[in-house]
Amino acid sequence: MPDITEKDNILVSAVIVSAGNSTRMGGINKQFLSIDSIPVIVRTISVFDKTEAIDEIVVVTRESDIEDVKELINEYDFKKVSCVVAGGETRQISVYNGVINTSSQADYIAIHDGARPLVTEKVITDTLEMAVKFGAAATGVKVKDTVKQVNDNNDIFATPDRNYLRFIQTPQIFNKSLYLDAVNNVENSRNFTDDCMLIEAYGKTVKVVDGDYENIKITTPEDVELALNYIRKRG
Repeated sequence: MPDITEKDNILVSAVIVSAGNSTRMGGINKQFLSIDSIPVIVRTISVFDKTEAIDEIVVVTRESDIEDVKELINEYDFKKVSCVVAGGETRQISVYNGVINTSSQADYIAIHDGARPLVTEKVITDTLEMAVKFGAAATGVKVKDTVKQVNDNNDIFATPDRNYLRFIQTPQIFNKSLYLDAVNNVENSRNFTDDCMLIEAYGKTVKVVDGDYENIKITTPEDVELALNYIRKRG
């Protein structure tokens, strides 16, 4: 597997997507929520800004939040953010808006949820290494609990083997040309809720890299407390 930290001709653009409506946060804009005095979006951008393998960062946010995000980027002196762009009506439209604003020289795109501020440089680099080798990769963790499939009446009809189940997180990293080909050739490509689904629908394989259980997504108020505990544990 290539050593991404010593890459010569690979340009990697991160697309950080933070354009949701924060419905499950009671309408509070979670990207601006402070965890231990630092906004969520700042924590997220910071990890990618420090990751050597990342060359560029494009932030996707709600149009009404663009100026506030730019102010934070200036305040924290992030060096790799090239632009802040508006999202769209669906996740895939938001991701696509970010991707088309990355450098024309970008070889790979690392798509990441803005609300996952506890991602680590190791997770980013490990996932990128796998994507460079196979074209598409995502980080994920093994399912710990037994999972049941139910029908419309909530009757159990199947118990999948959890050895083959993963909770998929982000980053999800793809060869940029592969991603754009999928967007242009998969029907209803802009309605998928997960970026891997787009590549799967295009008939390509996505490799899963073992990730980190602490790489949680800030979705509810309870997640804020959990993230704070993880941050304090890390010191």
